[in-house]
Amino acid sequence: MPGIGIFLFALLAAFCQPGNGNTSEERSKTRVLDLSRGAYISSEECGTCHRAIYREYSMGFGGDIEQAGTADRSIDGDSVALSSHVSNAGTGHSLAGADTFPGHAREVEMGGESCSVCHFPMYFEIPDLDRPETGRPRPRPPGREAGGVTCTGCHLTPDGKIRGPYRVEAPHETVADPRIQTSAMCAYCHSLGRRQVGKQTQTFLEWRDDFHRPGLGIQHCQDCHMPRTIRKTAEEYNVPNRAVARHIWTGGHSKQRVSGALSVVMVQPDEGKPDLQIHIINIGAGHSVPTGSTRRGLFVFAEALDDTGKILRSREWLLAPTLEDHSDTRRPPPDDTAIQQASAAGSQHESGLRAGEERILKWTPDLATGSYTVRTRLVYDLNRFNDRSLSEDQTEATVTSTRIRVR
Repeated sequence: MPGIGIFLFALLAAFCQPGNGNTSEERSKTRVLDLSRGAYISSEECGTCHRAIYREYSMGFGGDIEQAGTADRSIDGDSVALSSHVSNAGTGHSLAGADTFPGHAREVEMGGESCSVCHFPMYFEIPDLDRPETGRPRPRPPGREAGGVTCTGCHLTPDGKIRGPYRVEAPHETVADPRIQTSAMCAYCHSLGRRQVGKQTQTFLEWRDDFHRPGLGIQHCQDCHMPRTIRKTAEEYNVPNRAVARHIWTGGHSKQRVSGALSVVMVQPDEGKPDLQIHIINIGAGHSVPTGSTRRGLFVFAEALDDTGKILRSREWLLAPTLEDHSDTRRPPPDDTAIQQASAAGSQHESGLRAGEERILKWTPDLATGSYTVRTRLVYDLNRFNDRSLSEDQTEATVTSTRIRVR
């Protein structure tokens, strides 16, 4: 299982310890990794040598991700609960095999076929960055799905070598591939079909078409989601300390990622009038907000408070894709779609923010003459279809306030 416990991890690490003063060259001769097993090599086995990387992958070590344990069943009735020896702070990749959503989603989205391909991928060739449509990776067959996104799923090449940013001597054949540091590495699992605004699983295409090609920035996915540190890639081998990506993939579950994506500015254009503008700027995401699953949404809460802190007037917006189509519109969801009504729940429905976009929300609260504090809160919700009282999937991304006078 990904996220294996400290005891087993220590046991595996002990197996990797050098003995009798052997050199790294001698150890490499006696511990050759059999790559013929392909993507079935467990991440725990890679962790015997790549200890810090495995610790980050399996435990979210160095990130700020918090994942509550789950208890659910697949469509076949098998338990997919996170067991007691799985860290609750594991990364999205390590827990991909225990995420219950893909198992249920395939019942309605794929006619019963597995849409869990990206959660259990085989090894693949890194696609061309500009390919219009990348398709999906090959799935591991049933019975081989344990482990979610494994190390070899990303690092093993189709011809049986381990790719990375550096060419190193190791107990397995390696190849230096600079593409592993580009967003092309993420394309198979984080794009779906061709670019279609508002469609689910389009993050790579949002980055490429809305951020990268227009020249909004030079960052690739790894620059934000895999911040680098200086260390050895394998602690017990004679390799130099150098820049290595942290394998934490902080995203929608990360306060750091969510709070750094957007900027909010409140404006009172005409002094004395209660006409307000809320400028929400997608300044740091590099892709749309929200992104990924259409379950995700950004709630905007505006509140006018008196000097005692009492909320006198309030307004809500929901920034999220509409579900009846994938067009980039701002029209609210149709009245006959109950689930969309529930998601909005009194909020004005707006489309999500594309990379670099500045959205202006206008509000004219009914306020008497006087001075007020106007506060805006952005709340990122991983599942906007849940009851709003369920706060476990919500992150307060930004809070800003300003003083206004009404005459």
